[in-house]
Amino acid sequence: MKKRTYAGKAMGDTEWLLEQWGWWRMDGVGVPRYTSSLYALIRDNTPCEGGGRRYSLTDDQALAIDGAVARLTKRDAQMGDFIWLYFGAKYPALRIARLAGVSEAKVRELVRAGAAWVDAALEGLRGREEDAVRLGRRVCS
Repeated sequence: MKKRTYAGKAMGDTEWLLEQWGWWRMDGVGVPRYTSSLYALIRDNTPCEGGGRRYSLTDDQALAIDGAVARLTKRDAQMGDFIWLYFGAKYPALRIARLAGVSEAKVRELVRAGAAWVDAALEGLRGREEDAVRLGRRVCS
């Protein structure tokens, strides 16, 4: 299986963010859940090797990507499902093609188009962050 690479490609940064979002989603980082006080004591006082996975995006960015993918799925179900399966569930394009009954090239085409749609949906967020940095303010969503 070929490793996914994004450096030096058009839309590479958005696809890389989608890849990071997929790992974030699979680990359930953004899912609030109950934690018992005993579990918290054990977790905080037990040394462990490796620790948690480090992400290159914040929870706010991941939630914005999550929302963009949800809006895409509402607008174009097949494209949104392909983005979800490719980046969110880490399915290879060939597996998605077999599940959907289409060619692998069609899956890749729709994944690229979906990544472009997500990029455009996130453009407003990027603009607000850049303006806030320029003005020295913190962005509140």
